[in-house]
This record gives sequence, C-alpha cells and structure tokens, in this order.
Amino acid sequence: MVTFFFFFLSFLIFFHSSSAEPFIGVNYGQEADNLPPPLATVELLKSTSIEKVRLYGADPVIIKALANTEIGIVIGAANGDIPCLASDPNSAVQWVNSNVLPFYPDSKIILVTVGNEVLTTNDPNLIDQLLLAMQNMQNAINGALLGGKIKVSTVHSMAVLGQSDPPSSGCFSPSYEPALRGLLRFHRDNGSPFAVNPYPFFAYQSDPRPETLAFCLFQPNEGRVDRVSGIKYMNMFDAQVDAVHSALSDMGFKDVEIMVAETGWPYRGDNNEVGPSIENAKAYNGNLIAHLKSMVGTPLMPGKSVDTYLFVLYDEDLKVGPGSERAFGLYKPDLSMTYDVGISNCYPTPSTLKPTATIWCVPKAGISDAQLQSSLDYACGQGIDCSPIQPEGACFEPNIVASHAAYAMNLYYQNSAKNPWNCDFSQTATLTSQNPSYNNCIYPGGST
Repeated sequence: MVTFFFFFLSFLIFFHSSSAEPFIGVNYGQEADNLPPPLATVELLKSTSIEKVRLYGADPVIIKALANTEIGIVIGAANGDIPCLASDPNSAVQWVNSNVLPFYPDSKIILVTVGNEVLTTNDPNLIDQLLLAMQNMQNAINGALLGGKIKVSTVHSMAVLGQSDPPSSGCFSPSYEPALRGLLRFHRDNGSPFAVNPYPFFAYQSDPRPETLAFCLFQPNEGRVDRVSGIKYMNMFDAQVDAVHSALSDMGFKDVEIMVAETGWPYRGDNNEVGPSIENAKAYNGNLIAHLKSMVGTPLMPGKSVDTYLFVLYDEDLKVGPGSERAFGLYKPDLSMTYDVGISNCYPTPSTLKPTATIWCVPKAGISDAQLQSSLDYACGQGIDCSPIQPEGACFEPNIVASHAAYAMNLYYQNSAKNPWNCDFSQTATLTSQNPSYNNCIYPGGST
C-alpha cells in the first residue's frame, strides 16, 4: 500500500513555479526514524511555494533527489568537521569533491553552512578554527570554478546578541565580537549572508502575557515603541531581525545581508510548556508567510523580505529535550499537512471543483472602538493600501473607526493566504458572504 501511494504521488500534476516565493525556504531535519523516502518528499516540496531547502548535512540521496527541480539547496558541514577543514585545505577540497561536484548544477546547491551555532558552544577551539574552515571551504569552491554561484556561511543563535531590546540598540555580546569581526569581513568580501535563528516562540516563553503572544503571532496588538528610534514595532519577528541589523551596523557591517536560517512554532508540547498549540503554530507560520509575501520588510529594512527558512518540514521524533522539540513539523510522515499555512500549490482537477462563495472579512458585532483601532493599525501596518480610508478616499466616509477597521481588516485578509486565522484579529473579526461594499466604496472579495 505504501509503495502504491508513493507511485501514485509521483504521477500527480503540481504547479510549483507559478506561485513560488524566492525568499521562503524550509529546514529538512532528519533526526527521525519514520521519514518518508526523499523522492516522495521532493514531490511534496514541488506541490508547495517553497523555493529552498536547508539540510543540516549533505545527504547525497536527498541532494540527488532534488536534481532538476530548481529548488535551491543549502547543505552543511557539521561542527565536528571544522577542525579538519581548518587545518588542511585539502580536506575542504575533498569535502567539495564529495558533496558538491557530483550533483551540481543539476541539484541547485546555493549555500554551504560550516557549523551550526558554533560561537554559543563557547568551545574556544571550535570558535578559533571556524573562520579558517570557512575560508578553506570558500577557496575549495572557488577552485572548482563555483565562486559566486555557491556561497559559504555559518549559522548563529540569537544568543550572540548582548542586547536586542530596543531593536535600534541591538549589539553583539562583547565576548563574541573578536570572532564575529573576522566572520563579518568574510561575509562582506564574499557576498554571503549572516545566518541567524530568531524564534519569537522562545521570547513568548520568557514573557507569557497575552499581549506578548499577539505580538509574537503577528496578530493585532498595540505595538511596541522603540524608545530610542521612536519606531513602533507590530511583531516580534521584525523586532528580532532589526536587532540583528542594528548589531551588524554597530560593528560597521550594515551592508551584510541577513538570512533567517530557522524560525518556527511548535504545535504541541509538554504540559508545563507555555505556547505550543495547533492554533498558535498556524497563526505564527501563516502570518509570517503572509508578512514575507507582502514585501513590506522590517522598519529598518523596508521593502525587502529576508530569506527565511521555516522550521521544520517534518517532526523529528528522535530529538531530545522538551516535547515541543519534536513537534515543529509542517507535515506528517504520511505527507499530510499538520496544519495549513497556505504554501500548497496543489490545485484540484476540474471534475473535483465545487461551487465557491465570495467572502469578506468584517468585524464582529459588539467590538469596542479600542479593539477595532488596534486591528486597523495592525492591518495598515502590514503593507496594504489603506489610502481609500484616508481623507478624500472612497471609503473615508463615514469617518468612524468601525467602518475604517472593516475595510482594512478585509483588505488584509484578501491579501493574505485567506486562511481562517487571517481573519481572526484576536477574535474580533469573522467571515461573511454578505458584501459590505457601499456607494463608491468597493470591498475586494475572494472565494472560499
């Protein structure tokens, strides 16, 4: 039965490139004993808008399975490889000969990461050898005439920052600055990204207030004002990424690109863990994807979405630690969705299409002006066009909060993945088939 399922899956027609997002990737972890075959995973990926996959190693079976898909591939050398890579340039050449050249360019390898969160291991030997290992890896890639096509980086924990609040005052911990200075020169010289792992989930665990949850999940909230810059932040992801940007600027490397190597939210955890749930995971990942698609960027880096790799493709049942560590998967081993975050491109055939209804997102009855104003501010802060509710706009009259909020909430929903949680607004909104348009004020509608 399993063989037939994968055989059948391989014949499904998927639409990948038409709605792909070049800045959205996913981590493909393998600390599990129940993962589907790589070829089945590749067919799954082709049915989504995911453009890139990050591997923690360089599994040749997976790399080969991704051939001719145009999916970008990040491969990694482990922390344990660093001493050899640093001490012997030929070791790096052999690594590239074994893990890159047999597959490239059919398999679209775009980045090699050398080590994972090395600085925060606080192992002085590893830290001292990291830069040299990266340099040798880059030289080996250059020697294979792939310089500029495949870049080299390493991945950092957010703990390399000594300060992240407020975002404009973000700076690296002084103890890591000597190592970081050399690494950042490497990034600048080679045009490679500074890769970091921001997790609003962990920020919420350390501050489990309702307003913090809304701030972390990209849901309507009052925002948080950076007391130095005066900028109002509407979500934790932007605040964390901008803190990294400020830290780079503080050291004179604001031109180095940032890459989000991991971010995600668990859908299940132990009884004593705060935050894991299906609803929260759907809200975080779904709203993050919508935020990235809007191309609004962050306050300090507007108009551009950072490359972001969601964590993780499948649950990893062999990981140690609290229960949440084994429950970040977007998909189950049987290839079904754990929950829908709007990345599927699998379209039904005409024979399976059902009649659809046009729907709009509107405020629920009895919601206070204060709550609606919060939703209005949030929606308009996500890059949608709120000019129709400005003076002289077609939807400015009646000039009341409820009317303006209704227009903004609906426009945000219509520009999102149109999942139910995109019309939640902290339980102040609902979907309706009744067209709220009036006079010359037209509310865009969408199908279910």
